[in-house]
Amino acid sequence: MEQHVNLSEVRPPPTPYRLERPVYDEAYLHSQLLHPKDRSPKTVRQRLAKQLHCSSERAKAIALSFLPILTWLPSYPVKEYLFGDLVSGLSTGVMQLPQGLAYAMLAAVPPVYGLYSSFYPVLLYTFFGTSRHISIGTFAVISLMIGGVAVREAPDSRFTIQAPNATNGTYGDFIDTEARDARRVEIAVVLTTMVGLIQLVLGLLRFGFVAIYLTEPLVRGFTTAAAIHVFISQFKYLLGIKTDRFSGPLSVLYSLAAVLTNIATTNLTTMFLGVVCVVFLYGVKYLNERFKKKLPVPVPGEIIVVIVCTGISHGLSLSDNYQVDVVGTIPTGLLPPSLPDFSLVPNLVADSVAIAIVGFSMGISLAKIFALKHGYSVDGNQELIAMGLCNFVSSFFQTFAITCSMSRSLVQESTGGRTQIAGLLASFVVLVVVVAIGFVFQPLPQTVLAAIIMVNLLGMFKQFRDIPGLWRTSRIELTIWVVAFVASVLLGLDLGLLVALGFAILTVAVECKGIKIFHSNSSIYFANSDLYVNALKEKTGVDPLHLQAVQKARKRKLKESAGKERRNQKQDGDLGVTCEVVSGDDSQNHMDVQQNGLVAEARPESDSEEAQFLEPLGPVHTLILDWTPVNFIDTVGAKAIKLVRGTLLDELRTLQFFTGVVTPEMIFPTVHDAVLHCQRRPVLPTNSAIQ
Repeated sequence: MEQHVNLSEVRPPPTPYRLERPVYDEAYLHSQLLHPKDRSPKTVRQRLAKQLHCSSERAKAIALSFLPILTWLPSYPVKEYLFGDLVSGLSTGVMQLPQGLAYAMLAAVPPVYGLYSSFYPVLLYTFFGTSRHISIGTFAVISLMIGGVAVREAPDSRFTIQAPNATNGTYGDFIDTEARDARRVEIAVVLTTMVGLIQLVLGLLRFGFVAIYLTEPLVRGFTTAAAIHVFISQFKYLLGIKTDRFSGPLSVLYSLAAVLTNIATTNLTTMFLGVVCVVFLYGVKYLNERFKKKLPVPVPGEIIVVIVCTGISHGLSLSDNYQVDVVGTIPTGLLPPSLPDFSLVPNLVADSVAIAIVGFSMGISLAKIFALKHGYSVDGNQELIAMGLCNFVSSFFQTFAITCSMSRSLVQESTGGRTQIAGLLASFVVLVVVVAIGFVFQPLPQTVLAAIIMVNLLGMFKQFRDIPGLWRTSRIELTIWVVAFVASVLLGLDLGLLVALGFAILTVAVECKGIKIFHSNSSIYFANSDLYVNALKEKTGVDPLHLQAVQKARKRKLKESAGKERRNQKQDGDLGVTCEVVSGDDSQNHMDVQQNGLVAEARPESDSEEAQFLEPLGPVHTLILDWTPVNFIDTVGAKAIKLVRGTLLDELRTLQFFTGVVTPEMIFPTVHDAVLHCQRRPVLPTNSAIQ
């Protein structure tokens, strides 16, 4: 005899939920957890002595946290790491030279200051940084932000003077470039000092978490916009056109319009040389990417064009014979330390905060990528301290603000770099050039530096590929990306970053439709129970007493209509009325009632008792009372809460909620229980669990 088993009635054994801990008794809870003995010093002198007490273990811990180099240098495997670090350091140093010269143009300072900024910060980061692979130094986005501030505070119009023309002896307006550049250097230096100080203070206060507010879509949209600014700013150098430099809202449009307006004054020699360099550098970058597994080190295209074009410029006297703009004087040696001009501080506070946050965010994001790839960790707070020291200390030696460079970091890592010994060697390469052979690059055409900058922006322009992916995965993140990009392009990098941050924060505050969560930090007792209920009504817009009154009135109306309908049905039965359900379109379903040969008016399905009763009483269907911080409630407070929330399960049973597909087995006391249950049971199209 076959036995038919109803599979719906067969339930698997309950999922185990184990919690293991020692057995607590009241004595243990009272003495160890609730009222532990306070063994800390009582007097101020004793407390200060404890805080200032220094043991060998504590001194070692402080030294290791403040100087991360001490954690890996004593055990540095020379045979295994040294050759890779040596090759990586030389490759990165060769790349630092042209980028330092080029990014100084973006910062609106003479090129030699880019070399200074490629030496001191790199040297300091070796000792204080926690990342083993990022390359610290000049970077296009930060340099452009500094240049915008320098041009705003020291515009060309402020340094216009009248001087005789050497050709015809007449007087005309000329720009005192020497005084202008000196002032812009002062602005860049004091700005760097403030950036470093802000980063250092934030690091000491353990504010490394601030980077989380710069989400990846925001940073990528912002850096893409910065790439647009940088790219357009280099057109005048690539073509040899003389135009003003603009800053502030719509500056990118003004710069583009100025280039197009003066396009007829293009220096053909400059343009030809620049275009050839762009093509060559792009080809080298393509070959390096295509054959990176076969090449022991990337082909140093940038230093090749710098050396070759410097030789051509010197041999053909491009500056004198063809009016090609060149780098100019590069003083030999390092400058002595000097104090920044702190009188400029009031005008630079907002800019320094923006540069400090952007610089740290880009540095820590790249550091975490390499750390995850190579299996070590980086400390966000120590990275803030390291970058703060790099900027603050270096600013006394005439540098401008720095962060890590993506292109150089990739070269440093791909050529075998294992530690910051590679960065140390790269800084020595720059030092040799500054001290010994810097004058060699004086004939270098500026169009070559513009070509280097433009080609290095290709990686940032590839971030436009984020748009289709974000469209498919997250429309909110796509909106953040677009807002950051558009705001930064049109309003400038400083205001654009502020707008993007504000918008990103607003997207976090998304309210779940129909759900209100009410959080209270105080206990609920007789003195504040009314205040609690009134605050609940005010903040959520829900009046439980009003809803209960409406619900009671609706129940009473339903009872009356049900009684009336039963009386009508009894009368219809006496008259011989028949009812027939006619199927049709879902939106047009109705009941045709034939009475004495006539068709009565159809009643909509929503007039049924269930539909009327389940119809929502307002836009809010759920109130969640967060009592996490509540540690006391008295009888008055409990009665006040009962006015807001009745016994939910009793109401559900009264309403015959547990019928059909909804069963008590779908109700769980905690979210964790519900998750474990759902993980064990097969996923169905309409699975749901209630907590």
